[in-house]
Amino acid sequence: MKRLIKDLTIDEFKIWLESVGEKPFRATQVFEWLYKKNATDVMQFTNLPLELRKKIEDEFLINSLQILKYQSDGESIKFLFELCDKNGVESVFLPYRYGNAICVSTQVGCKMNCRFCASTIGGFVRNLSPGEMVDQIINAENFTGKRITNVVLMGSGEPFDNIENVFKFIEIINSKEGKNIGARHITISTVGIVEGIYRLCDFPKQVNLAISLHAPNNSLRDKLVPINKKYPVEDIMKAVDYYIKRTNRRVTFEYALIDGVNDSIECAQELGKMLKGKLVHVNLIPVNPVEEKGFRRPSKEKIKAFFETLRSYQIQVTIRRELGSSISAACGQLRRRYFNISEK
Repeated sequence: MKRLIKDLTIDEFKIWLESVGEKPFRATQVFEWLYKKNATDVMQFTNLPLELRKKIEDEFLINSLQILKYQSDGESIKFLFELCDKNGVESVFLPYRYGNAICVSTQVGCKMNCRFCASTIGGFVRNLSPGEMVDQIINAENFTGKRITNVVLMGSGEPFDNIENVFKFIEIINSKEGKNIGARHITISTVGIVEGIYRLCDFPKQVNLAISLHAPNNSLRDKLVPINKKYPVEDIMKAVDYYIKRTNRRVTFEYALIDGVNDSIECAQELGKMLKGKLVHVNLIPVNPVEEKGFRRPSKEKIKAFFETLRSYQIQVTIRRELGSSISAACGQLRRRYFNISEK
């Protein structure tokens, strides 16, 4: 079975070149085709000898996925990609004033079982390799004709549950020979895997950290985010405090607002008291409805009241730009519908 070429760093590819009797300087040429020109066929590498191209073709797969389906609201585009093993993952392309962003999946399915998330429907299937994550960027760029400058690991899956592949993915896209995306333009979003937060403190790339919190206390968060029973709020906050002290980098807290569940003024006040004075930012996300889950987004008035309450605690807070329901906005919905995946 062929290996995916984008699973390798440039140093690893140089070692392979030497093992087949080729000069290691060829790695720079290959990576230019892969990451600057977004080539998807080795025969496009026209400045390489034909013999070397055939060696690469025999050993490696150049592209690991293809677009099965896409939906757009006129700006944002949601992609459903088919992997080589016929599994599917989603990515979302998001144009902003500051550049183009992509929300990348790190796993097929998810183990976390968050109650409002479509990604967990059907359960966990497998981890994605670094190259499979990279190819989500490459294919989105080729489709849109636009360069992606910001990456958020917040699609299907929990990044810290696939931490080795995620760290290698970041190394590849951050390298000057790779996509050359700045570390400060890469964000890892976690439900609060405490060991992952501590490991990120020692990761040499200064990427951003986001915590999918969704509740200000354990009793409510246990119901919404079951992994909270293993990593309760106080342990997450202890890890966040350590992270801020070690890195002096701001942490974003993602908070999905669900009508009648976690959107009360009392919840906002409790969250405000917990985060006041910390180097944090809160991103309020009116929940995207998922048929099987039964959750709905709050009214605009309730969203605004929650927002203003947090601001009264001198906390930086924003309301995330909403994706239209026309593109199956909640993570996992497009995959679920295409593959007819049902709740286990």
